[in-house]
Amino acid sequence: MKRLTILLAATALAGCSFFSKKSNSDLPAVVAAPANPQVLLLGEVHDNAQGHKLRFDELKRRVEAGWRPVIAMEQFDRDKQERLDSAQKGCLDASCLIKVMSGPGWNWQLYHPVIQLALDNHLPLIAANLSRSEASRVVRDGVASSFDAATVSAYKLDKPLPAELRKAQEREIKEGHCDMLPDMMIPGMVDAQVARDIWMAKLIREQQPRDVVLIAGNGHVRKDIGVPRWLNVTEPKLNVRVIGFVEPDQMRLPFDEVRKLDVQKRQDPCAGLKK
Repeated sequence: MKRLTILLAATALAGCSFFSKKSNSDLPAVVAAPANPQVLLLGEVHDNAQGHKLRFDELKRRVEAGWRPVIAMEQFDRDKQERLDSAQKGCLDASCLIKVMSGPGWNWQLYHPVIQLALDNHLPLIAANLSRSEASRVVRDGVASSFDAATVSAYKLDKPLPAELRKAQEREIKEGHCDMLPDMMIPGMVDAQVARDIWMAKLIREQQPRDVVLIAGNGHVRKDIGVPRWLNVTEPKLNVRVIGFVEPDQMRLPFDEVRKLDVQKRQDPCAGLKK
């Protein structure tokens, strides 16, 4: 509607130009609304407040221009989708929905603006993460254990993961745990991370033909080993755009766009493990 209003205003100015000494070429250019992909992946450093604000501003700008995507969120476990659907129908504000849905491990106030935006604009929220019990089963039994036979076939999960994918995921998990994980734990944790990425990709595809935004950590949205890698394993190919919101140490990660953040002040996450 805003775009239409701008175009009508520009047309009116052009039609009345004979009253002005300026030519049409002197009139302000019409600013186009942001182009929206079928799938927009928006990363995060989980505790970086600046990144959450910049990401919300990005999403709000697109929604205010008329975009109406589904919003998939890592912060909600997929086995809670029925509860999330009920909360979206029964809650008028984000505080209510967070009270119904909140679980440990997330600073929910950082997600309040995105959830409120979804409620105000009737944008469906999709729970995109594995539950703890599902992740534990994957650690024990492998990536394919959380999927049905059709998905195993479609994503070729009956075969070993590509060596370069596993190696890169191992590196990320080791670094993310201060290089202090026992070696025996790493393969299972890689499987769980990969299963999360595939589930996110699968759930995103299931929303088509409606466009989708994914809210997730930068590790999940990186193009080489994260959700984007799995999104286009199957047909039809989707138009995917990835924006990473990164602190300086993540600048090397592959995204379509990067929004550089200041380092969030925090205690050394490895300090307790090094004692």
